[in-house]
Amino acid sequence: MEDQTTKGNKFKLWLKRVGVAGFMFFLIKGLIWLGIFFFAGKCAMG
Repeated sequence: MEDQTTKGNKFKLWLKRVGVAGFMFFLIKGLIWLGIFFFAGKCAMG
């Protein structure tokens, strides 16, 4: 019984880490794309 609880806690911890890392990855990726489109639009407008 104790082994399953420890296994569950490790899984939850891993899921939290992956969740935070995934969120940060997509946040940064999105900001980079916004910057690319912003500067591309600014250059196209003259």
